Amino acid sequence: MSCATGPLKRLRLMRVFTSFFALVALIPTPALAHASDRGFVLLLPTGHYLVGGALAVAATFVVLLFVSRQTLQRLAAARLAVGRAPQALRLPASLLSFVALATLVAAGFLGSRDPLSNPLPLTVWTLVWVGLTLLHGLFGNLWAWINPWYGPWRIAMAVSGSTDAAPPLRLPAWVDLWPALALLVAFAWFELINPAPDDPARLAWAVGLYWLFSFVMMLLFGYRQWRRHGEFLSVLFGMVARFGVLERSNAGHLALCLPGAKLARTAVLPLSGTLFLLFALASVSFDGLSKTFFYFSLNGLNPLEPPGRTALIGINTGGLIVAGCLLAGAFFASVLAGGKLAASRQSFMGASGAYVWSIVPIALAYQFSHYLTALLVNGQYALVAMSDPFSLGWNLLGTADMPVMAGIAAGSEAAWAVWNAQAAAIVGGHVLAVLAAHLLAFRLHATAWAATMSQLPLTALMIAYTVLGLWLLSTPTAG
Repeated sequence: MSCATGPLKRLRLMRVFTSFFALVALIPTPALAHASDRGFVLLLPTGHYLVGGALAVAATFVVLLFVSRQTLQRLAAARLAVGRAPQALRLPASLLSFVALATLVAAGFLGSRDPLSNPLPLTVWTLVWVGLTLLHGLFGNLWAWINPWYGPWRIAMAVSGSTDAAPPLRLPAWVDLWPALALLVAFAWFELINPAPDDPARLAWAVGLYWLFSFVMMLLFGYRQWRRHGEFLSVLFGMVARFGVLERSNAGHLALCLPGAKLARTAVLPLSGTLFLLFALASVSFDGLSKTFFYFSLNGLNPLEPPGRTALIGINTGGLIVAGCLLAGAFFASVLAGGKLAASRQSFMGASGAYVWSIVPIALAYQFSHYLTALLVNGQYALVAMSDPFSLGWNLLGTADMPVMAGIAAGSEAAWAVWNAQAAAIVGGHVLAVLAAHLLAFRLHATAWAATMSQLPLTALMIAYTVLGLWLLSTPTAG
């Protein structure tokens, strides 16, 4: 806290916040049973985990009251040089990625019809959507080097004699990230609601057409313009990479930094970018919610006899939209309330576009927790399938005969370890989100008092979302 606040004011503030969060966390919560396909029998009642998670997030906020602006800024600026990544590697890496993607799409059409034997659905839904997202959050923007468009685009530019500086068309300024948001919504709908997103041939059509559409857009509007405004994977991975510990300068020098340190220099997102991040989180949360007994009963369905995905298209489409709107509404209300408490002169949209970056560690935590079991099991199937992509008896990687341990998350010990890893990720993600919000608050407000007050409603929202995440992991699910 700054000297303007004063020791007495700081002590009084701490007492108020400590009392408030203690009362919130100690509200009685029911211990939920685990009658789902997870089969997780916890050593402690679920209510203990919910209270513990809420207290951890609240305690982080209280501790940060004693961390000064200068300390946070020094930590965010700390760097450790580790080498260089020459720009020349980008072209061959992208071309290899394109060849791999073309092979996977061909395997989708020509390989096995079994989603657990075909490498395309295993790669898209497990290795890319789950694994690669987590790698970006841990290390940095790998996608800028391995995306399958840069290499082919460079070749097309060389053949045509064109440059990215003068594309045939220009995106108007008002476009912002609206195209990327629309494509993210379409992607989430295909993954969560389409009747057969794992069907290899259907997925091959979707992936192939998306690559072609994005490539045409890059030729028309320029690679950099479309990558920054329209290609949703580049936008998503670029956002998530802001939390990674590896940073690359324009000269190619690599340096290690603390998780989230790059947020100190991150630009404020426009409304479309704010909604993009919020929807990315809401879609993962909805995926977990849509399988719960609670969701089925809410829609008048029997969770013990769940209908097929086709029968749920309308219900789940509406549910996905509502989930996105509810999270966005809660976030904007928290930012608005925080601005009122801090008597801030910052614009509401500016504050929203800054604070939304604190959603990144929460989104990563949910990505890890929700898909951990799938990553552990389907990741093994992917290694097997990639050795024989066309089911011709090949063994390209030497893993075609590797035994798949599908029960890696089964049994009491494994289930205990998995659930606690998921719970730790969710609580840890929210703790880091509180830290990120504290760093961002000092960018928006001149005094420590205003910075602290502006975060209070947002911290309460994070506590509530922590409880929701732990509940989603523990509540009974159907299918």
